[in-house]
Amino acid sequence: MKSFVRFLQNVNAPLSGWTAWACLAVLSLSGCDQVDQIRNGLRDQTPHEAYLESLRAVNLAETALGAQWVSAAVRSLRNAPTVTLPFEEEGFLFAETPEARSYRVELRRGQRLSIDANLDGGNPFRFFIDVYRMPEDASQSPLPVLSAEFHSEGLEYVSTRRAEYVVRLQPELLRGGRYRIALRVDASIAFPVAERDTRAILSFFGDSRDGGRRGHRGVDIFAPRGTPVLSATNGRVYRVRTTSVGGKVIWVRDSEGQQRVYYAHLDSQVVRNGMEVERGTLLGFVGNTGNARTTPPHLHFSVYSRGAVDPWYYLFHPSQTLPDASAPLEHLGKWTRTISEGIRLREGPSRRAKVVAELEESTPLRVLAASGSWYRVRLPNGQDGFVAARLTEAVAQPLRNQFIESASALFSSPSPIAPVMEDVAAGTEVAVLGSYEGFLYVQSPDGSTGWLAGAADL
Repeated sequence: MKSFVRFLQNVNAPLSGWTAWACLAVLSLSGCDQVDQIRNGLRDQTPHEAYLESLRAVNLAETALGAQWVSAAVRSLRNAPTVTLPFEEEGFLFAETPEARSYRVELRRGQRLSIDANLDGGNPFRFFIDVYRMPEDASQSPLPVLSAEFHSEGLEYVSTRRAEYVVRLQPELLRGGRYRIALRVDASIAFPVAERDTRAILSFFGDSRDGGRRGHRGVDIFAPRGTPVLSATNGRVYRVRTTSVGGKVIWVRDSEGQQRVYYAHLDSQVVRNGMEVERGTLLGFVGNTGNARTTPPHLHFSVYSRGAVDPWYYLFHPSQTLPDASAPLEHLGKWTRTISEGIRLREGPSRRAKVVAELEESTPLRVLAASGSWYRVRLPNGQDGFVAARLTEAVAQPLRNQFIESASALFSSPSPIAPVMEDVAAGTEVAVLGSYEGFLYVQSPDGSTGWLAGAADL
């Protein structure tokens, strides 16, 4: 089966309609991820993929610069740091080095992810925003679920399952500048009882019913009799009736989410079959009809999408408060250094994030972005991570001045095979700005900065 999936993923021409449906029918027996992989092979190109094809058409994708752009896109999916929503970051993308920024988030079914991004790089240019769902099987490819070329309006995506997603931001080749991105998560439908929220839900999805013979297929929202019941979605009313279990019920087919919404135990209904409704349209009033006659008035509320699903996260409004933005922004795109030894480089902007390195004092760090009290930084060896901004300082003030005893090469990075920027004559006085793995980060008399080898001998 896996080889069959790989074959279809590599098909260049679109599959016929019959073949596509046959593939879906076969793979539906093997799990949702494989079905999604087939659908992924049948979809249109994303703007990011179309841009890559345009690079290939003019033989730019095979150049060193083009290969770096592709590598940055792939690497950003694999190494995306986990962030907690809501999240906001301001940063800098370097035009001379193909880059991408990425963010890993967890969404529950029914949650709406909102993305607002802008990039200021002077003259207008293209940059791409992509959202990928990360498959449970690591051998499968990430699945694009939302893709756009930058425009002024925000982007939104409603999660169809509990999963991890990666949001990626990448400009076109040789473009960069200051950017800002904000990620938020919220309910995807309106709350169906007037002047209430999820605190009024006192009976939950899956709770035992009939002595354990069945589970609750929705949530119960308690409110006084006669409280207005409002449509949670845009859509069409397709069933208004009275049943022995639900009492007075209303069914609405959601016009946006391809799901059905069920309202039960109403005291009365004020809509009829075939009516078009919008969010907030009055449907009826809270009661306790049907098998709820012995309980206080409440609305039984359910969402159905290939069976009943838990509506809690469709309705829940999490906090939208961002952490205090205390990391100074004047260092974006510039070099800083650690103020002491033992400072921890972490995978994400949180003290709970995994520690990936402990840094020496005066380690130079290039600041890529700021979020809350954290800097996203890059070490001289190219490794990215996060440090608390308060534990860094600007390199503008030298640690000391030092004379070079013998002629030395000034390297572009702390490596003996890095390109040589200039030769520094013996007796030259340099300003020492930092140190890293046996190299000194210095500024020469003409203002050039670079790396001198053999720091212990200087």
